[in-house]
Amino acid sequence: MKIFCVGRNYADHAAELGNALPEAPVVFLKPATAVMAPGAPFKIPAFSTRMHYEGELVLRICKGGRNISEADAPAYVDQMTVGIDWTERDLQDNQKSKGLPWEISKAFDNSAFVGEWQPISSLSEVKYELILNGEVKQKGDPNLMLYSVATQISYLSRFFSLEVGDLLFTGTPKGVDAVAAGDVLLGILNGRQVMECHVVGAES
Repeated sequence: MKIFCVGRNYADHAAELGNALPEAPVVFLKPATAVMAPGAPFKIPAFSTRMHYEGELVLRICKGGRNISEADAPAYVDQMTVGIDWTERDLQDNQKSKGLPWEISKAFDNSAFVGEWQPISSLSEVKYELILNGEVKQKGDPNLMLYSVATQISYLSRFFSLEVGDLLFTGTPKGVDAVAAGDVLLGILNGRQVMECHVVGAES
């Protein structure tokens, strides 16, 4: 299983972090070890000084392919949910300042939380929210993405073979922030709760 992530895919999120809008999808990968066990709490890693949540629409690849057209791309995903791309922001900022890859801030163990899967109907009608301690922090809508789901799938398939079970994190809207022990995050997809994540203290 591969975990594809698309960064800077909402203009308002790029702006809140002071990033320029990309000329093509910004792609990075997480390993299979990044996926958290269902129902497990998120343990803030010992190396973290500023851990951010990034709530995202997550899609499951349902068949393999390469060089997929945008017209055919929707047939390659069959399930969706809300997930969290955990990001160690201080570490990421340090890596970026040196022109170095982000992986140690994005792809560490348990850095990908995935909610309960739901069947895909129409992505154009999808709405999702991330709630932190009872307060709505993020609202996502695929219609506001800089690069649509179809564009993302087609673009990825130019460079990577897509396989059944691969995951696609489609980008986060504005509202990212740091978490602390005791926080509870909920993911809402089209009005239904599909995700609950409890944050616990730094692991040793």
